Amino acid sequence: MSSTVTFDIPRDPTAPFAARRAIEALTDRIAPDVVPDVKLLVSELITNSVKYGGNGEVTLKVEAEDPHKLRIEVIDQGAGFVPVARDRPATEVGGWGLHLVQTLSNRWGVYEGSTHVWFEIDRTDADGSA
Repeated sequence: MSSTVTFDIPRDPTAPFAARRAIEALTDRIAPDVVPDVKLLVSELITNSVKYGGNGEVTLKVEAEDPHKLRIEVIDQGAGFVPVARDRPATEVGGWGLHLVQTLSNRWGVYEGSTHVWFEIDRTDADGSA
């Protein structure tokens, strides 16, 4: 059975911390082995929202179909963007957020013309077990 939880995160320097805490509060819905990756990716996306998004709160939406199968969405009121591949040297600081999302998630995307980013993590086996 799927369950969805939504958090409104204030747009300020503490937003990534607040997002990580929100994920930690979902220990009954997210498997412990999945939590570190989810916290990292949520932190990166929330940081991008604070830096580049519009005004107002950032919405964090967590849908847990199973403790190992999640869909996470980060929504802000930004003007939208088109994701591009990282083309800077690995030694250069910053710009790793979307690269990490692509690397650690099974699927991800951006709703066209928006700053509504989503990713999915599916760590279940083909038979549905973890």
